[in-house]
Amino acid sequence: MIQWEIRGREFGNCNCDYSCPCQFNALPTHGHCRGLGVYDIEQGFHGPTRLDGLRAAGIFRWPGPIHEGKGEAVHVIDRRASAEQRAALIRILSGEDTDPGATVFQVFASTCDRLHEPIIADIDFELDIDGRTASAHIEGVLETRGAPILNPVTGATHRVRIVQPDGFEFAEAEIGRGWSKTTGPVSYELADTYGQFARIHLCQHGMVR
Repeated sequence: MIQWEIRGREFGNCNCDYSCPCQFNALPTHGHCRGLGVYDIEQGFHGPTRLDGLRAAGIFRWPGPIHEGKGEAVHVIDRRASAEQRAALIRILSGEDTDPGATVFQVFASTCDRLHEPIIADIDFELDIDGRTASAHIEGVLETRGAPILNPVTGATHRVRIVQPDGFEFAEAEIGRGWSKTTGPVSYELADTYGQFARIHLCQHGMVR
């Protein structure tokens, strides 16, 4: 198994209500799952290949709860990546070189019957974790944005966090809401649904603590 590690930031949006039940091992709000993640790698490596400063994204769809499988996914790789970096990112995002169940990438890949050919594209991404705002644009593939939850009475921003000391994606995430439209092999639209804003630090064995 090739050693790898990435440290960075992510925005995720899925079709569940703001309090995504899947984060608590409950069934998804609507019985099925549509979700995506956009990643900004601040520092990282896969074997001898450095991954600093690159971006990636994953777009997913399952007919039921994630753990029941039968999903499909497509990954998007930063156009700036070299051939070696592209290959490394594809292996990480596809759950290769990773202990079973150790990372969100491995878990999601293992529940997908179909992984479409990766898309190579420019990834425009802005993220403010504490402010719970995000925006990402991938031409012809994805448009997503995130915002804080608002108090329905006062209109003030409402701050909530999810803490997962033993998770496989993040140790702590700010929770907000998101809107997304995806096109291509895995297409759907999300409006005013669960959004997460988090730092990630992962390796082949899971979260780095």
